[in-house]
Amino acid sequence: MNKTLTLLGNKEINYEFSYNPKILEVFENKHKDNDYFVKFNCPEFTSLCPMTGQPDFATIYINYIPNEKMVESKSLKLYLFSFRNHGDFHEDCINIIMKDLIELMEPRFIEVCGKFLPRGGISIDPYANYGIPNTKYEKMAEYRLLNHDLFFEKVDNR
Repeated sequence: MNKTLTLLGNKEINYEFSYNPKILEVFENKHKDNDYFVKFNCPEFTSLCPMTGQPDFATIYINYIPNEKMVESKSLKLYLFSFRNHGDFHEDCINIIMKDLIELMEPRFIEVCGKFLPRGGISIDPYANYGIPNTKYEKMAEYRLLNHDLFFEKVDNR
């Protein structure tokens, strides 16, 4: 956490148009003694199909239980924007986002889900999660993975 927050409050925004995890910044969790969720929803996520180059649109959901560090939201927004010209499959994007955030924050628990709009008549909704090994968070991750989507959702807005 030696890195200072350089993006928050900075009126000059330099959008990255290529995937760049170095944009992410953290700050100290002031409530380390509490377990609590932090949830982010990004309804305007865009990446590119690696085969066709066509854009893929999604809502990305990120939920985590912080440990020592927390991700700064403006840096997260710019990081997610950096996928705009990044070519990867939906499942890869979700796993990359999760792994980058694990490396950055070392959270107790994290889950990332993408609700991608259909292309070619089918939508894809990848889900990935992680809990610190050998802790209750690992058990929580296993439980949430096995139970994250027990019921088919009614899709009427995509």
